[in-house]
Amino acid sequence: MPKSRSKRVKRQPPPKPSPPKGSPRWVGALFFTLLIAGVVVIIANYVGTFPDGAQNSRLWYGLLLISGSFVVATRWH
Repeated sequence: MPKSRSKRVKRQPPPKPSPPKGSPRWVGALFFTLLIAGVVVIIANYVGTFPDGAQNSRLWYGLLLISGSFVVATRWH
């Protein structure tokens, strides 16, 4: 026996979204590398391991590396 028109499916549900892909491995490695490099530059500046002593510009370089690592972290899934 045929189905009545009211019982027919008029709308098909949308397809299920595919699961999001993970980030490439280099994103995590770059994040930790930049973070550790920034901390090492700042600590080395305070300890005085650079030949020409402590300079404020090295602190900015270290902070730039750390902030760059946080920018990379926003791309990490």
